[in-house]
Amino acid sequence: QVQLVESGGGSVQAGGSLRLSCAASGNTDNANCMAWFRQAPGKEREGLASIYITGGGSTNYADSVKGRFVISRDNAQNTVYLQMNSLKPEDTAMYYCAARWAFVSGLCRLSGVTFPYWGQGTQVTVSS
Repeated sequence: QVQLVESGGGSVQAGGSLRLSCAASGNTDNANCMAWFRQAPGKEREGLASIYITGGGSTNYADSVKGRFVISRDNAQNTVYLQMNSLKPEDTAMYYCAARWAFVSGLCRLSGVTFPYWGQGTQVTVSS
């Protein structure tokens, strides 16, 4: 089992920044692919960014956040971050960290795969 705990959410004005953290514990050998998702009320869950912990740490981003959000990891701390810049009111949502095992970097992606491990979420609210 892998446990994920998010932190760093909060309220910010449009144009501001936040950094979310996701601390992984337990059998982290089963979690070499980490990702961030979000879900706003009444909307479907949206994949934002993924990072392949193994090797060079390849990343993938949703078009909606490309250029504004950056996913990174600290392997020594078993922590993944999501730096969010130029925040917009439409970024308001509950943000979730997720993890899975991926045999190759190409399977560390945001769609067409299943993430078995999820955190409890952290709320991000962006006001105009």
